[in-house]
Amino acid sequence: MFKGSLPALVTPFANGQVDVDTLKKLVNWHVEQGSHGLVPVGTTGESPTLSHAEHDQVVEIVVAEAAGRIPVIAGAGSNNTAETVRLVQAAKSAGADAALVVTPYYNKPTQAGLIAHFTAAADCGLPIIIYNIPGRSVVDMSPATMGELAKHPMIIGVKDATGDLSRVPKQRITCGTDFIQLSGEDATALGYNAHGGVGCISVTANVAPALCAAFQESTLTGDYAKALQQLDRLMPLHEAIFIEPGVAGAKYGLSLLGMCADDVRLPLIPLTDGTKEKIRAGMIHAGLLN
Repeated sequence: MFKGSLPALVTPFANGQVDVDTLKKLVNWHVEQGSHGLVPVGTTGESPTLSHAEHDQVVEIVVAEAAGRIPVIAGAGSNNTAETVRLVQAAKSAGADAALVVTPYYNKPTQAGLIAHFTAAADCGLPIIIYNIPGRSVVDMSPATMGELAKHPMIIGVKDATGDLSRVPKQRITCGTDFIQLSGEDATALGYNAHGGVGCISVTANVAPALCAAFQESTLTGDYAKALQQLDRLMPLHEAIFIEPGVAGAKYGLSLLGMCADDVRLPLIPLTDGTKEKIRAGMIHAGLLN
């Protein structure tokens, strides 16, 4: 069910509040553009600055608007296991197809603690995608630990943002070849799929959904020559979006397309002019703007 280009969906704001109409418009646009799924209320959806009510509201809106046309993986991560369980249960109640659960950040649990945390989330009965991002959470789930968790029928895959392409074959060994491995890093998504991955939870796909979807389809059909040409078009945009926090870059790119305001919540702030120029140039290079 989960493969290809899965945008880590931004949460649009207007006057400091969730912009419901624009959120619905974005969901329909992604369906039309060929995105293979949506991942609302991850960090790119500014989940750290959403209230619990807003978090649940965004998931409910995205699920309802997608209406089964493409799958929805709801962000449901916290460094508090009880809160994670509540978020997973809310995602399940909203009708999400799966939940994305990050390794608990800051409190640095042991590998045994990770097993306990993710088992509690999976016991809610909704498919779980593990989000392993040691650069932000300061804890790294080992392939061996992931293999133990993969034995749980509700733990079905990983969003891997380690940047280590050797993780894919290592996790194929420990988790099995049917374990869904999704890249969490746009710039290495081609190599990730070549190693055995099946898709990318992508920030750039907010801005270039059709091109990111076509790129993923090229890799999944084994046409890496075509995928390389598509990556050549995307790479300057990948780099530009992440000069400053990616959500701010993605929202600015969307604003140039007339799809979404570039408003972000503190502690994020609007982009500097230099970064804006590089994003615009990356979008022109990708063929998104004239």
